[in-house]
Amino acid sequence: MRYGTGMVLVLVAGVLWSFQALIIRQIDVAGAWTVLFWRSMAMVPVLLAFISWRVGGSPLPAIRNAGLAGVLGGIGLIAAMGGAILAFQTTTVANAAFLLAASPFLAAILGRAILRERVTPQTWAAIGIALVGIFIMVREGLAAGAWTGNVAALASALGFATFTVALRWRHVEDSFPSVAIGGAFSVIVGGGIALQLGQPLMVPATDLLWCLLMGVVTLAGGMILYTLGSKVVPSAELALLSNTEVMLAPFWVWLLMGETASAGTFVGGAVLMVAILFNGFSGVWRVAQRA
Repeated sequence: MRYGTGMVLVLVAGVLWSFQALIIRQIDVAGAWTVLFWRSMAMVPVLLAFISWRVGGSPLPAIRNAGLAGVLGGIGLIAAMGGAILAFQTTTVANAAFLLAASPFLAAILGRAILRERVTPQTWAAIGIALVGIFIMVREGLAAGAWTGNVAALASALGFATFTVALRWRHVEDSFPSVAIGGAFSVIVGGGIALQLGQPLMVPATDLLWCLLMGVVTLAGGMILYTLGSKVVPSAELALLSNTEVMLAPFWVWLLMGETASAGTFVGGAVLMVAILFNGFSGVWRVAQRA
């Protein structure tokens, strides 16, 4: 695969992911945990089929090889996926998307604390800038009483960070088995909590179709494209290219549903995006210097 092809695949993955918030807004009856249940039910078979294609046989050995890191990463994905759904249902898409984008910085902090990984001065500077942006958004949400969506988005970002650090802990190169494990856990946890909270698993056909669309196309499809593209695109550039999700998610709901966010959200989000772009470009520069 050529670099240009890989770059296009990663960009398309980001575009697919950006539609998830819009799709969640189309769901009328299903609660967050019910959505997690059905979306994961649709996602897992696609991931297992893709793993089977990659290894040329049964996916079970690859899943077993994920080991404890895969299990811990899968647990992190429960919070990541469930928190994102709840955030998109309870706060503006712009607010949720920007807060979810803080995940790489949380991963850097966890990696430093747990794995003793070195964090570059540029990344520390980006983390400091990101915290300012997060504070602006969270403070406004708390003042307005809309704290549920902010907490859910930050919990989701922390879940993704936990997933990332778990894979780095055991130097897991293929993340797909861990994602499949996380999807299976999400089916069990999502279904269990939904029933516990009285959220029916039997939902209208339209809600079910939206959940299946997310699981098969936007989530699993996006991850497959991202993984294929990542084989030829450096990791520092991957973070930049995949940010199309953060940029486009608020745009779709504004274009098709007329949803807007407050000035505080966009100010805080702009500060956070400056931190993300600064960290991404500094990573690209470091890769270029080593080449």
